[in-house]
Amino acid sequence: MTLRTFLLGACSALAFAGMASAETLTIATVNNGDMIRMQKLTDDFKAKNPGIDLEWVTLEENVLRQKVTTDIATKGGQYDVLTIGTYEVPIWAKQGWLLPLDNLGANYDVDDLLPAIRSGLTTDGKLYAAPFYGESSMVMYRKDLFDAAGLKMPDAPTWDFVADAARKITNKDKEIYGICLRGKAGWGENMAFLTAMSNSFGARWFDESWKPQFDQPEWKETLDFYVKLMKDAGPPGASSNGFNENLALFQTGKCGMWIDATVAASFVSNPKESTVADKVGFALAPDKGLGKRGNWLWAWNLAIPAGSQKVEAAEKFVAWATSKDYTNLVAEKEGWLNAPPGTRTSLYENAEYQKAAPFAKMTLDSINSADPTKPTVKPVPYVGVQFVAIPEFQGIGTAVGQQFSAALAGQISVDQALKSAQQLATREMTKAGYIK
Repeated sequence: MTLRTFLLGACSALAFAGMASAETLTIATVNNGDMIRMQKLTDDFKAKNPGIDLEWVTLEENVLRQKVTTDIATKGGQYDVLTIGTYEVPIWAKQGWLLPLDNLGANYDVDDLLPAIRSGLTTDGKLYAAPFYGESSMVMYRKDLFDAAGLKMPDAPTWDFVADAARKITNKDKEIYGICLRGKAGWGENMAFLTAMSNSFGARWFDESWKPQFDQPEWKETLDFYVKLMKDAGPPGASSNGFNENLALFQTGKCGMWIDATVAASFVSNPKESTVADKVGFALAPDKGLGKRGNWLWAWNLAIPAGSQKVEAAEKFVAWATSKDYTNLVAEKEGWLNAPPGTRTSLYENAEYQKAAPFAKMTLDSINSADPTKPTVKPVPYVGVQFVAIPEFQGIGTAVGQQFSAALAGQISVDQALKSAQQLATREMTKAGYIK
């Protein structure tokens, strides 16, 4: 054997060994803008971790929840990293479905995570998911339309002010709708918005005995208000609109106001993506004078399913995507405006971010003001602001959301929707043993 042949053979063997040792992580995520940006920036991760390849499964929010829940409940093992919400984390951790994130690296700085976000991801003192971005909700509005109508948005508006303003700035002939709100059915779509809204109206999902409350006047007032407002000042086809659909409407100048996740603030303010970027103002989510605003608390998080065969590689990816270094990478490539918000104290102490993001303080205030342990005006037996932190809520919330979406579409009346919601929620809560 010649030296050249030997060297070529040795190189081939090393290359084969390198290929054989490469691990592919399959990552399930939601098709929101920050996650799409993360996928574009993963060359940085690959450069630092040459033995790890990434395969993305990017899904619409409702579909992601369904597929990930089915996979983890059946131990399907399709995914190595899951994108899940604040609702799932404590429930799945208690089921033993998630691994604690004990090895995120010496530089990760867990104590920098915002306490309000971190507490929702912690069970028995252990972190079971790392927040990619966190959010509450706020009013985003067109200052130019308000000025033209002689209106001034308060920092802390009431629902009555918002409804009156929405009707005044609507111009359907020019396809400008006073307000865009979620209507797409789903426990995390229209019911996230409507549950947070109902809290401010004095409503609740269940009383202290777990009896559903859709037959009470507070829910009737909430749903009547919402359906009438959307009929008068909302866009056509609103019952099909979720976060991404309303974002597109707002960015193209068709919404006067949009009440939704604080994470949207950077998208509507970005001149590369929004035609109204220089015209946007922000306000706290509205209230009814009862001591609760209609804002929620949420984070999209990265977690590792129990039984994963690629734990070390998955931990490296989770640590990379939720680290301070990743925030700095986004800032370097896309500007501080686009840094993933709502997860780290250091971001809100960063003067460059404060300068780039006029909504920073309001986002932080909204996150800190949402109290999952006391989400409603009246006492309740559950934890969660825009959801109820019990395993059954996913099914019940989506079924109720379908009724409310149908009421918005005009297919059934508000009274019919509430009656059906009461019946199905009572049936499921009785079947699950909450109601004796």
